[in-house]
Amino acid sequence: MKTEADWTHQVKGLLKGELKRRNVSYQALSDALKAAGILETPENIANKISRGKFTAVFFVQCMEAVGCKAVHLADY
Repeated sequence: MKTEADWTHQVKGLLKGELKRRNVSYQALSDALKAAGILETPENIANKISRGKFTAVFFVQCMEAVGCKAVHLADY
């Protein structure tokens, strides 16, 4: 059975993995989000991802901003 820390680690890994796979920095993600009308500083993004505590809305916004159309949970 997974703990809360396990779930946090998994969701953090999902987002960080997609950013790394696409070679997207926090600054580039901030810029892409801004183009979609979502204001997040690179520092704020780094803090959210570091904690692993962010909303599903933020996760989906990030995925769409970097062009990710599918996430495979089995990869993490």
